[in-house]
Amino acid sequence: NNRQPEPTTQYNNQATLTFTMLSSSLLRFARSTAPATAANRLTAITARGRTLSSATAPAVATDDAYDGPPSVFDKIIKITIIDPSGARRSIPAMIGQSLYAACDLNGVDLGPASMGEAQAKVRSDTWTEPLYGEGATSGFDHVLLQENNEGVKLAEPAYSNEVKMLEDYWDEDEIFSGSRLASMVLINEKMDGMVVYVPDRIVDDIP
Repeated sequence: NNRQPEPTTQYNNQATLTFTMLSSSLLRFARSTAPATAANRLTAITARGRTLSSATAPAVATDDAYDGPPSVFDKIIKITIIDPSGARRSIPAMIGQSLYAACDLNGVDLGPASMGEAQAKVRSDTWTEPLYGEGATSGFDHVLLQENNEGVKLAEPAYSNEVKMLEDYWDEDEIFSGSRLASMVLINEKMDGMVVYVPDRIVDDIP
């Protein structure tokens, strides 16, 4: 009754045990290495994403390069008014408005304004566009501009009707090369610091 197992059966049992142990070892190895492999893949994907983002993302302005939003003060310059007594007064003037408007807003009396539309506009060194406006309609707002100011050199020149109004309203010895009607002069940024002389007013309230 104490018969020994046949050699074939014993061999099969040992093979089965060996296969089971080998399978368990392989499974444990796979489980131990799988998280690391996934982590490595995730790291590689993240690195590639960062490289792509840094290569394609637009440059972001730093605080040093950002000057803030535009301000109305960027469009305001200062001009100096000299009245007939020689007193000086600095007033603000907005780029694009007329010299007459700047003086009027700051209480500088220039008399009635010349309200006509511009006769022409210089577009380039070779082309002056006719605008067919009536130009100056009176000559009360006579001023003398600082001729060596860069902004004065860039201003529109006095057209025929403005010259005619100056000659009709003022004597010959009161008109100079810097004479202009304030309503016909538009403020530009190069006029910052410009000096404007206001001569004695002529009577404009006779009924």
